[in-house]
Amino acid sequence: MTSIAQNLQINWYCRHTWPRAAKNTAWCLLGCSIGDLGTIAYFQYTGIGWPVLAIMTLAIINGLLTSIALETFILARQMAFRIAFKTAIGMSLISMIAMEAAMNIVDVVLTGGAKLTWWVIPIMLLAGFLAPLPYNYWRLKALGKACH
Repeated sequence: MTSIAQNLQINWYCRHTWPRAAKNTAWCLLGCSIGDLGTIAYFQYTGIGWPVLAIMTLAIINGLLTSIALETFILARQMAFRIAFKTAIGMSLISMIAMEAAMNIVDVVLTGGAKLTWWVIPIMLLAGFLAPLPYNYWRLKALGKACH
């Protein structure tokens, strides 16, 4: 068993691991953004008067759920559904929560929250991609585990 100090002393310049970590993070971003942005869009376009914090909390929950659903769907093509679901549930929640938090913080800071505009969505997605990327790289290098 390795110590935390040993796990932190990884090669952060590996040309093979960064692309894999980026690919894994992009898949996670796709799943998370479907639920997150879909929830915000629903409340924005229906005009339902929930508080911003409630909408953002629901958006985060839906983002986590759609990420798990997408991963289960992808994995179920390669393995039994039950194993695919267990694998999807075992993904890094730290990575997904960091992604969701970054996306929603950007939305709140730039628009006041729960408002999708043509210019804020790319910034939200970029923040959601960059926030968990170093962690996903570290998981691959130190633990040999991928988030997807």
